[in-house]
Amino acid sequence: MQPPKTHNHIELSFEIDSDLFELYIALLSQEGIEYFLEEERKLLAYLSESDWNAEKEASIKTLLQETFASEPRFTTSFIPDRNWNAEWEAHLQPVEISDRFLIVQHQKEYAVKPGQLVIAINPKMSFGTGYHATTRLMLRQMEEIDLADRNIMDIGTGTGVLAIAARMLGNRNPILAFDNNAWSAENAVENVAENKVADIRVELLDAEEELAANLEDGFDLILANINKNVHDRILPVIRSHAPEALVLLSGILIYDEPWLKQLVRRLGYTISKSIYEEEWLSAFLEPVN
Repeated sequence: MQPPKTHNHIELSFEIDSDLFELYIALLSQEGIEYFLEEERKLLAYLSESDWNAEKEASIKTLLQETFASEPRFTTSFIPDRNWNAEWEAHLQPVEISDRFLIVQHQKEYAVKPGQLVIAINPKMSFGTGYHATTRLMLRQMEEIDLADRNIMDIGTGTGVLAIAARMLGNRNPILAFDNNAWSAENAVENVAENKVADIRVELLDAEEELAANLEDGFDLILANINKNVHDRILPVIRSHAPEALVLLSGILIYDEPWLKQLVRRLGYTISKSIYEEEWLSAFLEPVN
């Protein structure tokens, strides 16, 4: 895996009330933006320089204008490659997911409850710090699943937090974790090493183009914390190439739950459990045989 030599980004700056942060994050996530920083009255969103163009800018403006019925205002800045680790560590604090899990940032002090599992993350620009509701929902669902003998694939691994958590929760088999973002894949490798967990293979792969071939290896639990549009395209592939596999997903807005129910019913899944936080949901799918 050879990550690019530079990680230049475009920063979108929104001066909005903090009570609108979650809604803006939910909306911008639909445009494939996964990296955010929250300040007192400013939301900063980041996407790769290669993903920014006039079409993307117009799409974001249209989405926000349709939602708020007013002209969206934000500024854009070019952010050259820099020490993102320092940027993130300056903002992030330990996140208690549940009585079972605590996510901490590298070299920061934290207090842990008896029996609580601690995942140390150096987040860089990768998704999965624990600050986003979708990560928390996935981890809480995973606590309730018997993972010991599952063959797990983690799609869109981000920081690698879900794969690491699966190992800490007792999974005994090799795990494949992949992302189509080189920065994320690189970061996941670092976090796997930081947490001293074994047999997690991190790859730079495209979930849509290379998924079918990888599913042939016999995965029976798919973790997918990704956006709605990608779910729409890959769930049929999973059902076709791993028909017996369970699927735990998030990245779906609560407003899109009717769409999700229709999709899983058409594909022959049943939703055995859904949980919710803020604007988001996580659903655990089981195939109907």
